[in-house]
Amino acid sequence: MTRVLVIARSAVERAGLSSLAGAGGLEVAGAVPSLPPHPDADVLLVAGDADGVAQFPLPAVLLSDADAGNAIARGARAVLPADADEAEIVAAVAAAGAGLVALRPEDMAPLMRRTGEGTERLTGREQEVLALLAEGAGNKRIARDLGITEHTVKFHVGSIMGKLGASSRTEAVTIGIRQGLIMV
Repeated sequence: MTRVLVIARSAVERAGLSSLAGAGGLEVAGAVPSLPPHPDADVLLVAGDADGVAQFPLPAVLLSDADAGNAIARGARAVLPADADEAEIVAAVAAAGAGLVALRPEDMAPLMRRTGEGTERLTGREQEVLALLAEGAGNKRIARDLGITEHTVKFHVGSIMGKLGASSRTEAVTIGIRQGLIMV
């Protein structure tokens, strides 16, 4: 069960979102009009623009038409339109609880352009190698699939790990997923 704290200014919104209790393994830990100092939940489910919240203290799913990039920068792990349906919300809460990012497809492109601020961006070839790493491919398969040598694969893997600050292939894949570089 994922414990969710519903945060919405409107009592109607709080009641509506609280009705998700039990759906997809969600347990509603409470419904409040503003963020408490020490929320007791796994994920925050926030309706509206969440003005005044400088940084979310827990993974948060934001139901808003706000700029996804700014919401992600404040700590939101998922941004959905205010009129998202139950299945979308449940999936986003599950993703946020697992440390993943969930966004609308139209929000991905602008965010991808921002990805890498403060870090070096991956090249197109490095993104291909990272995607194959996420599939569990070894150097031989990556070399065969991309038509390059195993030495070149090793070079790309090293470069990816350096750019992402990863100490292993698994960590590189995990970071790539969290940054939205790999779609799952």
